[in-house]
Amino acid sequence: MPPARATSSARALEAILPLIASGQPYEAHQKARTFASRYNKSRQYDTAIDVLFQSARELLKAGQQGSGTDLTAFLLDVYESKGETVNDESRGRLTQLIALTGPSGSWRKTVIDKSIAWSAKAGPHPGGDPDLHHYVGELLYKEGSFEAAEPHLLAAGKRDSARLLAEMFADWVGPDASPAPFALRGTLPYLQNGNILAARTFITQFVSQLTTHRPSLISPLQQSPIPIGKSVEGEEPDEVMFTKVSTFNFAQLAVRACQRAQGDKNKAMREAWVRLCGTYQASGGLVAHREVRKALSDIAELYFAIPPPRAQQANPLGDMISAMFGGAPPAAAPARRVLAPAPPTLTPGLD
Repeated sequence: MPPARATSSARALEAILPLIASGQPYEAHQKARTFASRYNKSRQYDTAIDVLFQSARELLKAGQQGSGTDLTAFLLDVYESKGETVNDESRGRLTQLIALTGPSGSWRKTVIDKSIAWSAKAGPHPGGDPDLHHYVGELLYKEGSFEAAEPHLLAAGKRDSARLLAEMFADWVGPDASPAPFALRGTLPYLQNGNILAARTFITQFVSQLTTHRPSLISPLQQSPIPIGKSVEGEEPDEVMFTKVSTFNFAQLAVRACQRAQGDKNKAMREAWVRLCGTYQASGGLVAHREVRKALSDIAELYFAIPPPRAQQANPLGDMISAMFGGAPPAAAPARRVLAPAPPTLTPGLD
């Protein structure tokens, strides 16, 4: 005998899918909602999920984005009712529906946003499932929606995502535009998330792709890669490429500094970080911009346990008087984010 879920969903789908095929999408949509609501209320979650998924898929194939999106949203509601976890099957349904929704209008964005929000609740990643983010980022990149793909590839944080982001940024820059901002747009967010591997993968791939296609970016003062520290047998050499683009050089060195950070345990690396940032900020350019300074302050606190600069001097007496007369108490300082110190490295210095 076939399983109960297959039998139940098959009966429902026999009443729904022929309506789509015969050009009656509205009636099919209403029947799908009716069946799914009944199954959901009786806690037959798997049957409801099967009905909604197959109905939404066929409606989207028929070009009915509105109805397909509505059933996808219902599917996610049932996921929540069931307590569905993020796994290959539950994610796979969503990626199929996201692909079928198509790029026109706002339907796909609705499906993506709801899917990411569900995965953030149902999985161990507060920012959303990395595999789902990667799929969405890759899909949008291949369709040429670079700006929409960027936050998903950053949020994914996977090594493959970092490689893809570097490839996309290289395409975005093209043969003539300035690549300088893109080096920071990829490197700093990964570092702020504590993801050194993704940051290093991104900047290595981005610099490699840009200097390969535009050799004129390589500094004539140093045309071969510069080894950093001692080489380790069996591992890729740790090298940086000195270029004419200051953000390329800064981003490569910033990643290596963070890689060797040990919080407040390594005074030499803390001083190296301060010198690195001070040198490039004194030269002006993008590294001196306010938004970049703020990101670097976050990174300094996270990796080197360097507290952010105080916005204003503390005034304990004024705070006390304000509180006595009903004024708002001073805002509490946000909890400090500090990574656990890395194990000792064979390459303690950068300079």
